Amino acid sequence: MSRPSSPTGNPAERFLVCGALLPGQTDESAGALAEARSLVEAAGAEVVGADEEGLVQRRQRPHPSTFLGKGKVEEIRELVRRLKPDAVLVDNDLSPAQGRNLESALGVRIVDRSELILDIFACRARTHQARLQVELAQMEYLRPRLRRMWTHLERTEGAVGTRGPGETQLETDRRLIAKRIRDLKARLSGIEGRKRRQVGSRSDDFTVGLVGYTNAGKSTLLNRLTGSSEFVADMPFATLDTRTRKWTLPDGRVVLLSDTVGFLSRLPHHLVASFHATLEEALSVDLLLHVVDAAHPDALDQMNAVDETLASISHRRVDLVVFNKVDLVADPIQLQLLRNAESAPSVQLSAHTGAGIPELEALVASHLDRRSVHVEARLHVSEGKAASDLRAASIVLSEGMDGDEELVLELRLLEGRFGALERALDSAVRFRVLAPAEEPYRSDGLTA
Repeated sequence: MSRPSSPTGNPAERFLVCGALLPGQTDESAGALAEARSLVEAAGAEVVGADEEGLVQRRQRPHPSTFLGKGKVEEIRELVRRLKPDAVLVDNDLSPAQGRNLESALGVRIVDRSELILDIFACRARTHQARLQVELAQMEYLRPRLRRMWTHLERTEGAVGTRGPGETQLETDRRLIAKRIRDLKARLSGIEGRKRRQVGSRSDDFTVGLVGYTNAGKSTLLNRLTGSSEFVADMPFATLDTRTRKWTLPDGRVVLLSDTVGFLSRLPHHLVASFHATLEEALSVDLLLHVVDAAHPDALDQMNAVDETLASISHRRVDLVVFNKVDLVADPIQLQLLRNAESAPSVQLSAHTGAGIPELEALVASHLDRRSVHVEARLHVSEGKAASDLRAASIVLSEGMDGDEELVLELRLLEGRFGALERALDSAVRFRVLAPAEEPYRSDGLTA
């Protein structure tokens, strides 16, 4: 039987997956490595030895030399001898020394969780910004691991263009990486500045953001709500970039809906730091929705992982929890347990079938109402362009004439949009606020 191929067309690498469960991690050893195996497959590799016993070790603390205990290392060495994998994935973050020691003990390449996730991100990155962000995270990860990653480190000759005679190749590589990191940060800073200005220009629009664990169905939900056809796949990190689409509510009002990179438990801190601006952009919205795969056996752990990641980025709180994939929930009690664990308001739906979508639309409309002002607009009947602009930007509650020449409109519209119209139509329209917004707009995307 031939070996499967990777996305590049070459034979897929074969990975043996192992790891340690530390205090606070799940005790379900049978499923403890399931996510790690799915990550290996997402990277285009093949998992071997998935049915083997003893691939997970519970430890109070990592072994300082090899992370796993000596006895466990011996067991895995025997599996390596028998299964002959190309590499071993340790589903933990290893120090450079632990990685070197494990490679020496097992005689095979070692990949830790962070390195694998970074590799997946590198394969998925499509935009210029995402590629730069991933490369920055990879450089930060690589810098302390050069001694293990390179095979030519014993050279001591000075190289042309290096600092001087006697400099080692390791020192040269470190300086080159440090220079590349500075360059990447400078280029990203310019991109992020332009993105912040773009986000700021949306103050007269109502924005909704989707966050959630990877593969929770955010892109499927975005497609369902907006009628778009964004890439959807049953794999981790199918989306890396923030994508914004127009979402028309049943009453005709339009909001902007954004989807961004999915979260994961124990995300590499270099990656979170590199994608900080992208994640902040996703959080700078009027309404933040946390999409949860309600059918996943580890849904509660995934919810906690998202909450922890959000807390590490900003103080932005989730406004509404969307329990997705309810059509796949076998036990209603599981759904009730998830709802009980969440303090924010929630809605249950299936982005796949459309069940529950009207309830979500109604909740979003109610939030939009609370951010809207109730105004009266008076203008001369000859101001047809101004009247058209008012109707396009708002919900018209009533329309009539005061005398023969004055048109009177009663409108409800987003507070930020009202401010923009006031400035644009100042000479043509007289406004009177009948009721202010319940939740005034703030420039940071939060409510007062």
